[in-house]
Amino acid sequence: KSGDSSYVPMNTGENLSALLKLSFKLFDGLRFSYLYSKSDEAYFGYDHGFKYNPDGRAGSYKETSYGSFQLNHMINPKLFYELKVSYLDNYTGNYLFKDPLDYSIDEVGDTVYSYIHDKYLENYGSGFFTGGQQKNHSILSMIDETFKFDLNWQANYNHNIKLGLLKISHDVDQQWREIRNKYDGEASLSDIYKPEIFGDTTVYADLYKVEPQEGAAYLQDKMEFDNMVINVGLRYDVFDPASVYPSNRRNPSNQLTYKDTSGVLIDSLTSTNLNAEIIDQISPRIGFAYQLGNEAVLHFSYGHFFQMPPLYSMYQNHSFLIPPNDHGTTMGNVLLEPEKTITYEIGLWQELTRGLSLDVALFYRDIYNLLSAQVFSTYNQIEYGLYSNKDYGNARGLEVKLDMGLGALKGMLNYTLQYTRGNADSPTQTFTRDGANMDPVNRFIPMSWDQRHTLNGTVMFFGKNYGTTLTAYYNSGSPYTFSPQSESVLSRINLYPNNAYKPSTTSLDATMYYNFKLMGRYHGKIDLTIYNLLDRLNENWVDGQTGRAYTAIIKDTDLAGHRSDFNEYEDRIQNPAMFSSPRMFKIAVGINF
Repeated sequence: KSGDSSYVPMNTGENLSALLKLSFKLFDGLRFSYLYSKSDEAYFGYDHGFKYNPDGRAGSYKETSYGSFQLNHMINPKLFYELKVSYLDNYTGNYLFKDPLDYSIDEVGDTVYSYIHDKYLENYGSGFFTGGQQKNHSILSMIDETFKFDLNWQANYNHNIKLGLLKISHDVDQQWREIRNKYDGEASLSDIYKPEIFGDTTVYADLYKVEPQEGAAYLQDKMEFDNMVINVGLRYDVFDPASVYPSNRRNPSNQLTYKDTSGVLIDSLTSTNLNAEIIDQISPRIGFAYQLGNEAVLHFSYGHFFQMPPLYSMYQNHSFLIPPNDHGTTMGNVLLEPEKTITYEIGLWQELTRGLSLDVALFYRDIYNLLSAQVFSTYNQIEYGLYSNKDYGNARGLEVKLDMGLGALKGMLNYTLQYTRGNADSPTQTFTRDGANMDPVNRFIPMSWDQRHTLNGTVMFFGKNYGTTLTAYYNSGSPYTFSPQSESVLSRINLYPNNAYKPSTTSLDATMYYNFKLMGRYHGKIDLTIYNLLDRLNENWVDGQTGRAYTAIIKDTDLAGHRSDFNEYEDRIQNPAMFSSPRMFKIAVGINF
C-alpha cells in the first residue's frame, strides 16, 4: 500500500484496425473482390479487488487477420452463383506478461523475474490486494479456412431455388498454464521465488492442438404465388471433432492401476483412447406469408437450428488428468451433441394508415441438449465434472413493432414480452452445487437473460446535409440470486438460483451527422454519437443480500474485522463496475472522393 496515491484509469483499451477492399469487374456478369482486414487490441478491465494495485491486473489481448476472395458470376438473368474463400487467423490471450518466465537483469547482474512471489497477494484487513499479481496465463490461437458456395436459380415465375455448400477447417492451439513457484512446499526456501511452468502431463497446464472440421449443405425453394409466399428448406450439418476420448470415464488417464493376484493389469478397469465419431444433423425449415387484402400479411415460420457447443467444452483437460481433490477439474467431451433449437413464430403485419404499420408476432423456442457438467466419480471416489448435454430451456413471448414514415421524419417502436426458463442457468451449475453440498435444482428456473419487458424507440430525421437519430431503451430487470444473511429465517429455505430480479434500466443515445463540400469532388462528413445522453446510472449487477448496487448489509463483526489505515469498510461494497458506463462521446470525421 506504499503507492503514490495517483489516479490510474482501470478500464482502458487500445485498438488499431485497418481494412482494404479491391473489387474488379472483368466483363459483364463476372465480378470478383478481395478483402483484407487487420486488428490489434489490448484491453484492461476494472477489477475492484485490485483498486489499489492496478499494475497487478492481467490484460486481454486480441490480434485478428482476415482475408477473403469472392467471385460473383451471373450466368444469365435467372441463374448466378457466388464463391467465397476466406482465411481467419485469430489470437487471444489473457496474461500480465506474455512470457510466463519473463525476466530482466539488474545493475549487479542478478536475474529479476517479472512475476513475483505469491506472498504479496494478500488482502487481509483492507479487503483489497495491495501487492501481488494475477497469474492466470492463457493463449488461444485459432485459424479458420472457409469455403462457401451459393447458387441462386429463378426456375420459373413461381419457384426460386437456392443451393449452398459450406466447409470450415479449424486449427486450434490452446495453451493454459498455472505459474507456480519452483520452491513451493520447501519450508527453508519459502521466501525465494522462481516462476515455473509445467507441460500437459500435469494438472497445472491444459495444452492441446486439434483440427476439427465442419461442413453444411442446404437447399431452399421460395414459392411465390398471387397471395402467398412459401419458403421450404432443408439443411444438413456435420462436425468432425478429429480427436479421441477415454473409454473408461472412471479411470480416464489410467492414473489408477489395478492388478489381479498374478500381477496382470485388469483391462476392464483401464482406459484406452477411442476416436470420436462424426456428428451430423438434418434441420428442416418452413415459412409462409399470406396476403390478406392489400394492407395485411399473415406470416408463420418453423425451423430447426443446429449449434455446436463451444470448443472448450469439447477439448478442455485434453490429457484427462484428475486432481487428487474432489471437484478439482471439468473435462471436455468430444461426444457432445449439438445444441438444438426448434422455433415457432406466427404474426400479422397490418398497415394502419398511410406511412404507419403494425407487426405483432408470437414466438416459442425449445432449446434441447444445452451444455451441462455431469458429475463423475473415479474408482478411488474422486469426483470431477464432464461436459454433457443434459439441460433444457425454452423461451416464449410476444413482439410488437410499429413503423412510421412521414417525409424526412421516421420512427420505430419495438416491444418484446418474453419468458425464458430452463433447468440450469450455466453449464457448470449442477456441478458447482454438488461441490458445495447443495441440492440439485429439480424445477425450471428463470435464465439469466430472462427479461420480461423490453421497449426500444427510435426517431430519425434525414435532411439534405444533416440529420439526427434519437434511440431510447427500457429494459426490465434481469434475474439475480438473492442470498439472505445467515441470521435470517429465509436462509434455512432452499432458495433456487435466479430467484429475484434487478431494477429496470433506461438509456438514451443520440447520433448526429453533417455533410459538407470540400475542394472539387471531395465531400466531408462529421458524425457525433452520444451514448447514455442523460448520464443515467443503471445497475448492471447488485448485491446478493440487498438487491441494489452500492448497498450491503454490514454487521458489527464485519466492521470489527476491518483493519486498514487507508480505506473504510464501505469501500469494499462500492464497486463502480456495478453500474453501466457514464455518458460517452464519439466523433468521427470522414472524406469521400
